[in-house]
Amino acid sequence: MTERAIPPLPTLQAVFFDLDGTLADTAADLAAPVNAMRIERGLPALPLELLRPFASAGARGLLGRGLGIDKDDPRFPALRDEFLARYEQAMCVHTRLFDGMTGVVEAIERAGIPWGVVSNKVERYVRPIMAHLGVLDRAVTAIGGDTTAFTKPHPEPLLHAARLAGVDPSACVYVGDDLRDIEAGRAAGMRTVAAAYGFCGDVLPPEQWGADLLVHTPDAMLPWLALPAAPGIT
Repeated sequence: MTERAIPPLPTLQAVFFDLDGTLADTAADLAAPVNAMRIERGLPALPLELLRPFASAGARGLLGRGLGIDKDDPRFPALRDEFLARYEQAMCVHTRLFDGMTGVVEAIERAGIPWGVVSNKVERYVRPIMAHLGVLDRAVTAIGGDTTAFTKPHPEPLLHAARLAGVDPSACVYVGDDLRDIEAGRAAGMRTVAAAYGFCGDVLPPEQWGADLLVHTPDAMLPWLALPAAPGIT
């Protein structure tokens, strides 16, 4: 499928990215704790590709897929805490920027446009992961799910990002790989990009999220952003 033919943005003051499944491929490091928990309980590890679609939902999604435990199960809080403790010990083993994302970030920076991250992952995880990726000092925001009183799909984290960047939300773009990212972006008055190369969940396909643009590789958003890619940069 080709990217949608959406008219270019009239203005662009900032670009914000979700972290897991959008800016960075964190699936392997997120899947590792739940597989370790399965093995400890006498269950075989699951292939990464079975867990990958649930990675954007964090502990809730991965425990649901990996151990059959939903958030209303009385065992969930203890299992969530175990999952997070394991994850915090090894967050940056396999985590990396998606192929092509370095070029996207550098194109944004060459244009003098601020960019940042707005994630539902808690901020104490967001910052070390961004530092590991080599982008923390370059981003104008590193917002986590506990930075404000709300998490996506509420628009407040994105509105807070716009305030920190000193920009008008209506002149911003938010890129995400989950329906709640697109819902949050729309609620904040931002234009939205659905990252179909990301984790994307297992409910609605990204073609049905109602984003302004759908891309299957990070660099496919550059023409719409009216940002030229530098030759040889990935």
